[in-house]
Amino acid sequence: MKLLLSNDDGVSAPGIEVLAAELDKIADITVVAPDRDRSGASNSLTLDRPLKPRYHDNGFIGLPGTPTDCVYLGLYCFVDGLPERVVSGINAGANLGDDVLYSGTVAAAMEGRRMAKPSIAVSLVRLPTEKYMHYETAAIIVRRMLEQEKTLSMPPKTVLNINIPNVPIEEIKGIEITRLGHRSPAENPHVVDDPWGDKSYWLAGSGKEDDGGIGTDFYAVSQNRVSITPLQFDMSFYESFDQIGVWLDQANLLDQD
Repeated sequence: MKLLLSNDDGVSAPGIEVLAAELDKIADITVVAPDRDRSGASNSLTLDRPLKPRYHDNGFIGLPGTPTDCVYLGLYCFVDGLPERVVSGINAGANLGDDVLYSGTVAAAMEGRRMAKPSIAVSLVRLPTEKYMHYETAAIIVRRMLEQEKTLSMPPKTVLNINIPNVPIEEIKGIEITRLGHRSPAENPHVVDDPWGDKSYWLAGSGKEDDGGIGTDFYAVSQNRVSITPLQFDMSFYESFDQIGVWLDQANLLDQD
């Protein structure tokens, strides 16, 4: 098994170190990750400058770019032959519901969607009051999944978004297939005045869960269960095609003025 590992917390983040150590037991791994924390980078690419890699003593490769940059270059420049799949994480925090739109963790996995096997984005869900991170729980679960993946058949270009409660593995109560929940809108930005009277703005954190009932990723992790949500790249809203088509016929946009 040949794997490319990446993340959005940075090449020196503890999550990717624990994940690499665990998956190294069963696979040939290559780690290419941002040289610093790039949380929230989503699917962005660096197009205004070249990216110079830095090779770390542990074999990891750091790039001054985004998670998507790292997977893109990892696949075609740093791995000898294409890997079977991309594994992204372990993220230090949740990627639930609407988070997937902004998440660099999910974006890194999404960039590997064309590989032979489904990409995996894995996140450890912790409460703000929790300081200790049970990365080993998430790493063991991912390793066990990969060991059993031979019987798994999925549509092409599928990405598995996995959220794991921040507890010891013996406290995990099960694994569920879930849908994405939803958050309420984010809080208002924080305005900061500098000594010269100019204003700066801190973006506020994610909104609180708004749709988190049974069957959602939010609910599963609240019950100390692992949430697995299959994602696809095609964001087309097919159910709206007929309605918009009728409007276009009536609007006659090309024969006005």
